[in-house]
Amino acid sequence: MDIMMYIKAFLVGGGLCLLGQILIDFTKLTPARILVAYVTGGVLLTAVGVYEPLVKFAGAGATVPLTGFGYSLAKGVQKAVSEQGLLGIITGGITATAAGITAAVVFGYLIALLAKPGDKT
Repeated sequence: MDIMMYIKAFLVGGGLCLLGQILIDFTKLTPARILVAYVTGGVLLTAVGVYEPLVKFAGAGATVPLTGFGYSLAKGVQKAVSEQGLLGIITGGITATAAGITAAVVFGYLIALLAKPGDKT
């Protein structure tokens, strides 16, 4: 893999993170609302065919941020609907993202066991 792939991933992923930070700093949106907007945006951009070319261009720079989670949900639903019909609307997104969700829960739990909680000041 050449260095350009790393640069593309950095620029796209960094741009998505920069946009999130701008939303946090200059709007009254809470981080939770921004999270939901990013995931929903990833689903919508995938549905209209815009996000797939970005994934092909930037790789992990487009799939690792929260918009990439929305992309994974949408792709899972598309695949499941083509294979199972309407039942795929319910099962496809969860099936496609199960490994990521499981990893987040397991590693979150492990860090909670290892970290010493403290009061926020």
